[in-house]
Amino acid sequence: MSNGKQGGGEKGGFVLGMVVGLLLGLAIALGVALYVAKVPIPFIDKVPQRTAAEDEADAQAHKNWNPNAKLPGGTVPSRAPAASGMVAAPPAAAPAPAATTAASAVPPPAVTAAAKPASAAASAAAGTHVFFVQAGAFTQASDAEQQRAKLAMQGLNAKVYERASGDRSVYRVRIGPFDDRAAADALLDQVKAAGMEAVMVRTQR
Repeated sequence: MSNGKQGGGEKGGFVLGMVVGLLLGLAIALGVALYVAKVPIPFIDKVPQRTAAEDEADAQAHKNWNPNAKLPGGTVPSRAPAASGMVAAPPAAAPAPAATTAASAVPPPAVTAAAKPASAAASAAAGTHVFFVQAGAFTQASDAEQQRAKLAMQGLNAKVYERASGDRSVYRVRIGPFDDRAAADALLDQVKAAGMEAVMVRTQR
């Protein structure tokens, strides 16, 4: 009998302790919840709270707001309705600038009457005649070839031209032809400076 009573007392004490523990835990949880509800939340409670009067004033201001009202310091541009069937004319093209330069404003120099015949005569002469520098005429072909070799040593390219004269042949050593008389004169001076006899010859083309 004593063992049964002892077992029943231990079981009742365990249940009682469990109930007391649950109640104590609930009390602690309730206290923590109340404490957290009273503590201000960071970054949220710092925002100033609006009053009912401020909310009412904002509502009235938005109620009377006109989006087409004039802005402060400016005007609202008005757009006139386009007439039906009217097409806007394209803008007139700007006049092109006058393409006048100082060079075009100056007239070309007049050609004198005396210069025209001279240039025409020179052109006609240059068109019908050519010029040679003749550095000798020989009756023997060997002598002509020797003269041509001397000119080649001076850097001058000469040729031997054979021409019949009576019952014999004449071998002429010539450099050319030249269309310009001035170029032929310059070469003539060069041949004479080399110590050889030379003359200017003009022939038809």
